[in-house]
Amino acid sequence: MAGRLYDGFVPGRHAIDAYGNGGFRFADMSHKGSILALPSGIKALDAREPADLTREALAPALAEADAIELLLVGTGRDLARLDEAVLWALREAGLRVETMQTGAAARTYTILLGEGRRVAAALLAVP
Repeated sequence: MAGRLYDGFVPGRHAIDAYGNGGFRFADMSHKGSILALPSGIKALDAREPADLTREALAPALAEADAIELLLVGTGRDLARLDEAVLWALREAGLRVETMQTGAAARTYTILLGEGRRVAAALLAVP
């Protein structure tokens, strides 16, 4: 790995350069595991499957909701629904939420970020 998330956090907005093999590449570094890409930076996300995407796991996105227009949720290789209570908590915080496969979510995040959109992403790592 060229680098890693120090204390689980890399400040700043970064495009996702690659995904797969259980992790992601961004900001000239690699990270094994899932991530939250937020306006404040990229954080390690303690989640391996869609059921792990709880309100607690997504609390950092809720805390930054005022700076986020759209939250993309990558649920791994397969599309999965978020728990209804979690989805409603995100919506009540003012977030528009789109759920899709991780690859599609990572690509969409990078495109929207490049357009200057107020986008964030919760991305489950895929093998």
